Amino acid sequence: MFIRRKRSVQKSGEYEYLQIVESIRDGDKVRQKVIGTLGRADKVIASGKIDALIRSLAQFAHHLKVVEASRMPDMQAISSREWGAALVFGGLWEKQGMPDLLRRLAEKRKFEFDVERVSFAMALQRLCAPGSDLAGSQWVSGVECPGFDKLELQHFYRTTSFLAEVRDELEAELSWRDRDLFSLDLDLIFIDTTSLYVYTDSETDLRRRGYSRDRRPDLPQFVLCVVVNRHGWPVAWDIFPGNTADVRALEMTVSRLRKRLKISSVVLVGDRGMISTDTIELLTGDRQAPFDYVLGCRMRKQKEVTEEVLSRAGRYQKVTDNLEVKEVLVGEKRYVVCRNPVEARKDKASREAVLEKLQRTISEKGPKSVIGNKGYARFVHIAKGSITINQEAIDADARLDGKFVLTTNTDMPASDVAMTYKSLWRVERTFREQKTTLEVRPIYHQRDDTSIGHIVASFLALRLEVDLQRRLDEKEVSVSWPDLMRDLARVQSVLVELEGTRYQLRTTMQGASLHAFHAAGVRPPASITTLSSES
Repeated sequence: MFIRRKRSVQKSGEYEYLQIVESIRDGDKVRQKVIGTLGRADKVIASGKIDALIRSLAQFAHHLKVVEASRMPDMQAISSREWGAALVFGGLWEKQGMPDLLRRLAEKRKFEFDVERVSFAMALQRLCAPGSDLAGSQWVSGVECPGFDKLELQHFYRTTSFLAEVRDELEAELSWRDRDLFSLDLDLIFIDTTSLYVYTDSETDLRRRGYSRDRRPDLPQFVLCVVVNRHGWPVAWDIFPGNTADVRALEMTVSRLRKRLKISSVVLVGDRGMISTDTIELLTGDRQAPFDYVLGCRMRKQKEVTEEVLSRAGRYQKVTDNLEVKEVLVGEKRYVVCRNPVEARKDKASREAVLEKLQRTISEKGPKSVIGNKGYARFVHIAKGSITINQEAIDADARLDGKFVLTTNTDMPASDVAMTYKSLWRVERTFREQKTTLEVRPIYHQRDDTSIGHIVASFLALRLEVDLQRRLDEKEVSVSWPDLMRDLARVQSVLVELEGTRYQLRTTMQGASLHAFHAAGVRPPASITTLSSES
């Protein structure tokens, strides 16, 4: 409704009348309906009736009173809590069907608290304020979300054990649900491994010391194997003892994919650390569920690749400006040699700079000065105290400039094989998120089961992140993840009280926060909401 000035031309003169008007939609058109006429503008204003009317209406204008009161210097808020992330990710949590699934898995365990709320709180904490369960139990008190005000530290500890217990059921259920919910195909999967260290000195059957990618060999660790599909969506994950080799982790993961998730006909893409004769036999040897593969090769360590594949002549086929490919057959094995011309020039320039510095060092300081220098070791030959530049090693290194080699048993064109392997960045991005945004490592839990539950909560968080990122990509919204999370954190719920009534205020939406709400399909709350006096 609004006030409109209506001109009226009469014999006695021209006058203006004040009318209360309401806009009403009539089909595709909007028309205005006069609710009432207050009278001639000059007379109504002079009589003071407008002021009286405003004062009378003001007692019903609760939002206006709150806005006006908030401008007063003595106005104080009861509380202020983070709201944006809980709303956006809470909406995605509901869309993924997590509340019903978790409550169903927990119904026979007779928890006296809502384990679904704790699970969501743990996942949300990984995204917003990564830390321990103790830190999480304190963090939730500053978050506006249904059920968070009832959560205690003991609930977090018990929920980590619960998530470890139901991990297999949860993973299998989510795998089938995702296929229906998002129509995610499983014709192409990516597998990679990483290690997660634990702050403790003691080892268990699962928590073992082994090769540490974090350069912490002093701490026991777990080995984490992740499976995602071509869209970057987490399909499966598994946790192995910390001394498990990559090839062995791959073997056990593939077995689980075949048995539990009934994944059979797929193309598996893996990095260089996973290739071996046993690996290929594992993938192709199962009669009921053989896997095709695209695997990276160790160019410097695989004799067949170094002596046979890279030495073969042949013309490269241009795929993109920074990718050329050619196919090489060695017996029944199929290889695809990939070359990046830009990286090839960089590798050549880098090697020439090293050689120039090597020659200068030898001439100025003598041959013995380069002994023990790892940067020069591959380009020098040491025999009976004599040090010479190894031209054969230089030529061998030049053959690798800008190249990587793949092996595959598929019949895909060489260009498709190369592009498929380059998509392995999806798994690498998953691990980057695990190491940064989700902060899986380091783990402070002292028991294996609670450590596993901690990792499961991180994967629930990862599902939320990938889901939101996918939706943002579909809407062609480009924003860095840290900036997005910062803008969502600025969406706050402020609780105020005025004349015995409490109101919930939403702070102004800033930056990319509105894009996140729209992408997630979550409607932002009103700027002011009236609560009951008992709230």
